[in-house]
Amino acid sequence: MKKNCYSANTSMQEYVRKFQYNNIDVLTLSIKYPIISMKNNQKGEWLINNHIAMNVDNYMRYAAHLYDQAVKFYHDSQENNFPFHSYEAYMEYTITYNANCILSLYVDKYEFTGGAHGSTVRSSDSWNLCSGMNLTISDYFEPGSDYRLMLTEEIIRQAEYNLQQNPGIYFEDYQGLIIKNLNQNSYYLTPLGLTIYYQQYDIAPYSTGIVEFTIPYSTIGWYPRCSNKK
Repeated sequence: MKKNCYSANTSMQEYVRKFQYNNIDVLTLSIKYPIISMKNNQKGEWLINNHIAMNVDNYMRYAAHLYDQAVKFYHDSQENNFPFHSYEAYMEYTITYNANCILSLYVDKYEFTGGAHGSTVRSSDSWNLCSGMNLTISDYFEPGSDYRLMLTEEIIRQAEYNLQQNPGIYFEDYQGLIIKNLNQNSYYLTPLGLTIYYQQYDIAPYSTGIVEFTIPYSTIGWYPRCSNKK
């Protein structure tokens, strides 16, 4: 029977819990994640859902570590007479592409531990829905091509334009930082193209946030299409 893997059915789940100590909320944990279902493709469905479930479970275990930190911070605040600010931990998935036998998404993990502001770290995954195999950025380019050079040149071109529209959004040495901090795992697909992102402080100040650059498919010479291969 032919696998139906053109796109996946998705449903978002939400888990929220407030951790208390001495009847005080010391940590709020919020997790939003998708569950994937595909007709006649149990293997691909299981591989993707298992990967997501492992990430969620790991974050729940991490929350227990944050709770211990929050309790210690609470005791310190009581002993030294300074305000206690409840910790926050949020994990949220966003699906960016779900068609042509490809599922692509990113997950943001936000953490506030009582400082001046919180911090967000992004990660991402893309899968071939038929096989359930993870797609790497090299899969979108011809073997042996210098795709890093092509990507950084396009990103620098876009950054120069953005800087003209909004001076000060990047660090002064942003061009070198774009090249240095390009992470081959920091990408996801959208209907418009392949999006490369940089973490907070990689190329820009905190106020700019996570920086994204979308490279049109016409630029990289590749278009999303169904294939039974990885």
